[in-house]
Amino acid sequence: MNHDAYPDNYIRAILNSVKSIAMVGASPVNVRPSYFAFKYLAQRGYDMIPVNPGHVGKELLGRPFVASLRDLGRPVDMIDIFRNSSHIMPVVEEALTLDPLPKVIWMQLGARDDAAAEKAEAAGIKVVMNRCPKIEYGRLSSEISWMGVNSRTLSSKRPPAPTQGMRLSLNRMSVGGGDTAASDRAAKNKSEQS
Repeated sequence: MNHDAYPDNYIRAILNSVKSIAMVGASPVNVRPSYFAFKYLAQRGYDMIPVNPGHVGKELLGRPFVASLRDLGRPVDMIDIFRNSSHIMPVVEEALTLDPLPKVIWMQLGARDDAAAEKAEAAGIKVVMNRCPKIEYGRLSSEISWMGVNSRTLSSKRPPAPTQGMRLSLNRMSVGGGDTAASDRAAKNKSEQS
């Protein structure tokens, strides 16, 4: 898998197939990006589980925190890692001890660990790095276009405004043209710093 550019169908298939997501690094602080992503995905019907040892005993949107993936007590389809890149390998190694294995390991924006991805893929797990499932869901459903953002998806019909627990169709056609000179420069600068 080329982790520098994911085909929309790859992302779409993941978001359509997973039902339960354990978010490692979830925060109950309502101004943190992990809170927004957790809330958004829960509102779209995903079964969300917050994982953060610093918040055990608390809840996030009515769901109790667990300390680690070992404490989930049930299978999950996807592990969404909201941690710094230097903390990804231990999370992936812990995920590889789960039975059954998750179908997907997703690393949030700014998070990338190629060695951890290789290890997960060798075990048959799909991997996404440096992407946000909230953003990808909004883009592929065209929901993000309600805010005036070019989602690179085409349809003659505007998607319905989602209600609590409603999952939108992610089957809108994607088109090229989403790249900009600014995104090209950012990608080039990031690769030069690596």
